[in-house]
Amino acid sequence: MSTVSVRDVTVAFESVRVFDRLSLDVEQGELLVLLGPSGCGKSTLLNAIAGLLEVETGQIWIGDRNVTWDEPKDRGIAMVFQSYALYPRMNVRGNLSFGLRMAKTPKDEIDRRVAQAASMLHIEQLLDRRPDQLSGGQRQRVAIGRALVRDAAVFLFDEPLSNLDAQLRNELRDEIKRLHHRLAATTMIYVTHDQIEAMTLADRIAVMKDQKIQQLGTPLDLYYRPANLFVAGFVGSPRMNFVEGTLEQAETGPAFAAGKRHLPLDGYPFTRPPEPGRAVTLGIRPEHIALNGAGNWDGFTVDIVEPLGADNLVWCTDGGLSLEVRTSGEQAIRPGMPMALGIDPRRVSLFAAEGGERL
Repeated sequence: MSTVSVRDVTVAFESVRVFDRLSLDVEQGELLVLLGPSGCGKSTLLNAIAGLLEVETGQIWIGDRNVTWDEPKDRGIAMVFQSYALYPRMNVRGNLSFGLRMAKTPKDEIDRRVAQAASMLHIEQLLDRRPDQLSGGQRQRVAIGRALVRDAAVFLFDEPLSNLDAQLRNELRDEIKRLHHRLAATTMIYVTHDQIEAMTLADRIAVMKDQKIQQLGTPLDLYYRPANLFVAGFVGSPRMNFVEGTLEQAETGPAFAAGKRHLPLDGYPFTRPPEPGRAVTLGIRPEHIALNGAGNWDGFTVDIVEPLGADNLVWCTDGGLSLEVRTSGEQAIRPGMPMALGIDPRRVSLFAAEGGERL
């Protein structure tokens, strides 16, 4: 039961600085996801917390202990890697208990912890099998169970589902979510590049790019109020639509203009007073665009329809601008149909064209 605090940490590989005075606080009992593209530094940060990488400056605290220079085994953490890394000659029971046996834990306690972890992960019937007799999902459950038996205060997950197919990823994601609920007091830090994984698992998400945290907040914070253009485009599937334009001052107040398209911005929550003439990017989620005959942007034509069952993804174009719209799968929409788009200014996001910060 511990918090994790990364305080002004710098990590460098010879002359290359990966992080420069990065700070992050993880609350006790929360599941925090480090989300970002490959190379953004999320696994490096996790390895620094685990003690697998030395920090150049700064401190790492777990609970009330400064563990910056402690060995990984002394930090009170358990880690699940992308690779299963199971011992091939041991059965599941042996793999789960190996670390406890090396620590000379009493046999009764080992049996109790192994049984408890196996029950949580629904692998009781697999305890006498070897890794080569298991599916990929079962092997990953064993890898998670090996961490569980340690009874650690902090669990670290480094892209544990990336080697699995789509169905297994969904199943294991559900198991990790249930595990987090059962171990409510245990702090978890989870690394992934999959934003759906992050949105479904996290209490909070730290979105990373270029070795910096771009935004830290709840999944809904990131989805509805992204801090910058990168977060807006990275979080959400399908991704947010973007339209380049400028701010202008209309008779009724500030408005967005993009060629012949105009959108009054009544009700938009500006973070600072709008500056007429400023180049901006307007972002709108596909599900926040209405397909109807009374839209404020008319003159569009349906280009492509992607049926997904419950939803349709509909691409609409006016010859110069193309927008993706998510609508009910029950709507009969065909390519070539004329369409007007309804856009609510309270549901858009505006970003500075230079720098990309939210306006």
